[in-house]
Amino acid sequence: MATRPLSFSTLIRTPSPPPLLRRPQTLTRALASSSSSSPLAQAMASSPAPKKVLVPIANGTEPMEAAIIVDVLRRAGAQVSVASVEPAAAQVAAAWGVRLVADALLDDLAQADFDLISLPGGMPGASNFRDSKVLENMVKKHVEKGKLYAAVCAAPAVALGAWGLLNGLKATCHPSFMDKLPSEAKAVESRVQIDGKCVTSRGPGTTMEYSVVLVEQLCGKEKADEVAGPMVMRPQHGAEFSMKELNSTSWNVGENPQILVPIANGTEEMEAIMIIDILRRAKANVVVASLEGTLEIVASRNVKMVADVLLGDALKQQYDLILLPGGLGGAQAYAKSDELIGFIKKQAEANKLYGAICASPAIALEPHGLLKGKKATSYPAMWNKLADQSECKNRVVVDGNLITSQGPGTSMEFSLAVVEKLFGRERALELAKTMVFV
Repeated sequence: MATRPLSFSTLIRTPSPPPLLRRPQTLTRALASSSSSSPLAQAMASSPAPKKVLVPIANGTEPMEAAIIVDVLRRAGAQVSVASVEPAAAQVAAAWGVRLVADALLDDLAQADFDLISLPGGMPGASNFRDSKVLENMVKKHVEKGKLYAAVCAAPAVALGAWGLLNGLKATCHPSFMDKLPSEAKAVESRVQIDGKCVTSRGPGTTMEYSVVLVEQLCGKEKADEVAGPMVMRPQHGAEFSMKELNSTSWNVGENPQILVPIANGTEEMEAIMIIDILRRAKANVVVASLEGTLEIVASRNVKMVADVLLGDALKQQYDLILLPGGLGGAQAYAKSDELIGFIKKQAEANKLYGAICASPAIALEPHGLLKGKKATSYPAMWNKLADQSECKNRVVVDGNLITSQGPGTSMEFSLAVVEKLFGRERALELAKTMVFV
């Protein structure tokens, strides 16, 4: 699939800095001085070490932001450590009922060295960061070394600002926290703001842009373009979302619809968490069900999520809507689950609502006849697996009781389209504005 160029029209650099981080030269020098001239030694000499990134999480962290940052940076080849600031607890209760499991405890990484520290937002997550002396000391030492540091949503104002790390810098944050930025900072309303070694951003709806900017700062524009293209990012950030709708039908199922979101090892974490997070913001009752033998699953970029129930228990009740996130491993797990596919078939036969995104329309729905007679889209590299490709170039397609979408970069549009169909355009636009998506 062709790489889509980045287009960050509202991103401001202040000033245009030189490259923030130089490639480590220690290994290169050592190999150059060695008498060995083997192809392996030459390859190692020309290959930079992976960038090391710390992403802390806490109770109340905004899960969309955390998952997007980790996912995007790991796509770029960064070695990302997800660390819990909670005392002796790897599992954190993120916002909107999402449970995440860290790779390590922050205390265990206190002496580690990183190329980037990036703070997700969310409340009280950002205030938990602020109150962590371990994290504060780590970030301050990191900044003193001239390293890249970043924060999104509430975290720039609540954590970085409180630690005095925005003084004299242009910075942005979530609109509701702009008045909390310290007077020593220069508040701006950019979607992503770079000032020297500091990068800040506004909220869930800007986090993918922000994360790609972090990739560019760490690894260069070529790598950022390479990562951005396959995610199917929006060509114009901040624009209103839309969907292609055919055979329009009412999705009026009441104010508290029951929605099932299955997850499995290999599920795309960005897609799953955006769907869960946004629909819970809209007051839907979302049940997250694991297809694995345990509640904890390891998603496609090794983000660890904890489901509410196992699939067998989830299928004991009925749902107004079933939504499948993507990710190749997850989609394959859905396709192989007779229990789940049988349940979705009954849903479709009853003309009830169902949908899928990314790999799942092509891998899970199409082979089981669940797209028969329907217009749909999927991840662009899988369009050739769809029997009817006539509408696949649309980012979100609704055909009666079915909704499909293309990938990580369309997940927010997909989720907001579901909100619009369930609750109306006004609520969808209200959520989009709150998340700084429009």
